[in-house]
Amino acid sequence: MAAALVLLALVQLTRFPTLPDLDDRSPSRALMATSGTRLGMATWQMLDMHSGLSGIVPIDDGLDAFATRALLANAADSSLDVQYYIWRADLSGTMLAQALVNAADRGVRVRLLLDDHVTAGLDPMLAAMDAHPKIEVRLFNPYRHRRFRYLGYLTEFGRLNRRMHNKSFTADNQASIIGGRNVGDEYFGAGDATGMSFADLDVLAIGPVVSDVSRDFDRYWASESAYPVSALLPAATPEDVFQAAETARRRTRGAERAEYMEAVAGQELVARLLEGTQAFDWSEITMLSDDPAKGLGRAAPGSHLWPQLRAAMGRAQRELGLVSAYFVPGESGTDYLADLARSGVKVSVLTNSLEATDVAAVHAGYARRREALVEAGVELWEMKRDATMPTGNGRRLGGSSSSSLHAKTVAVDRERVFVGSFNFDPRSAQLNTELGFVIPSPMLAAGVTDIFSYEVPERAYRVMADSSGNLTWQAQSADSAILHTDEPGTGFWLRLGVGFLALLPIEWLL
Repeated sequence: MAAALVLLALVQLTRFPTLPDLDDRSPSRALMATSGTRLGMATWQMLDMHSGLSGIVPIDDGLDAFATRALLANAADSSLDVQYYIWRADLSGTMLAQALVNAADRGVRVRLLLDDHVTAGLDPMLAAMDAHPKIEVRLFNPYRHRRFRYLGYLTEFGRLNRRMHNKSFTADNQASIIGGRNVGDEYFGAGDATGMSFADLDVLAIGPVVSDVSRDFDRYWASESAYPVSALLPAATPEDVFQAAETARRRTRGAERAEYMEAVAGQELVARLLEGTQAFDWSEITMLSDDPAKGLGRAAPGSHLWPQLRAAMGRAQRELGLVSAYFVPGESGTDYLADLARSGVKVSVLTNSLEATDVAAVHAGYARRREALVEAGVELWEMKRDATMPTGNGRRLGGSSSSSLHAKTVAVDRERVFVGSFNFDPRSAQLNTELGFVIPSPMLAAGVTDIFSYEVPERAYRVMADSSGNLTWQAQSADSAILHTDEPGTGFWLRLGVGFLALLPIEWLL
């Protein structure tokens, strides 16, 4: 059997297609003259009152995050520029794709740029969308072989190991959503009783920073890694388009769709935006982004987002609060945080516990650095699997019985905060492309910092060291504290496997 699989792999490699020539791509740029759109007319007075500043609103609830995107698509008159790492063919992903198609039916130009890493099974939907005269779909760092895609790692590991992790949703160059969420049920609070739901954070922005996002989208759209779907997949026939529409209708039937439609109907942020009554936090927001050439390993290290982020955020003098789903600080990051803590800065970190993470290998990269962080005085917290984080509207982040942290944010000195896709790990720093905002906002920065005092202790384990230097996990309940000497909620074999992975020289891949 093994010999047959090897033979099949060799046969497939000899039949590998080549990537198409990019010279035939149709050029396009963001539509900037959009002040006459509904969104432009609704925001001009606010922007005039806050000249040169951008306004943001945090979005921490999953259903609100879906509804805001869907309603922005409905509000668009001119263009939608949409960029994501993951787009699931589930309920929310299908409904959002339908919202893009509906916008295109009204004459809105739609450009959809997806990383190709997690698009298996999406080719029929993407080809059908691309067949629409107002929609163009491109794939970043695509797999040459659509059926046996992972065979590509045998010949192109250096390219396919680099992914576009950016996330942005921009309507009419007037409003943009960026943050940690991909597109899928687990990101939008649609997990069932057995599924995983991600706790995450986005921001909706208006003002000058939106044009920065639009120009950055153009960089990626025109990059050497962005291939038109029309050059990668067979053109969709009218029958293919019909079948894709039928599949979408089947996926969006039932009670779950009703819950989503209720959430969309009850979401008031976009309605207030169109009415000009939405309150924003105003500041000079800085957009940070990797050079898309990083996707081919050709970007200068100085152009990477990580050094930009460190320069823009500055060194903490009093407090640093870091929230990262996939926290792998490495040796240099560990030294940096340890030095801060030893110098008297209160350093607090929230990441996933082993029971809550969806990527155990990443936990292994983090686990090898825990003792050094705790010893230096870093306040280290690990989110419980059954935890939910409260939101401002009374709902809870995490719509299922199992929750995993997915947010990526850091607050410095209660003055400035970063929100984006950057995971604070070697993969984000060196391999993947990322996007985010540095926001001088005492309100948002204090909100991130204060969760470590008021919310995290009830929903996360505090990692500490006992008198012998061994790690312990403290769980706080309403009237007592429970101390675990092993990683809570995990079995022996899982801990053994993660311990073994922590010994391997794979930290640079995580």
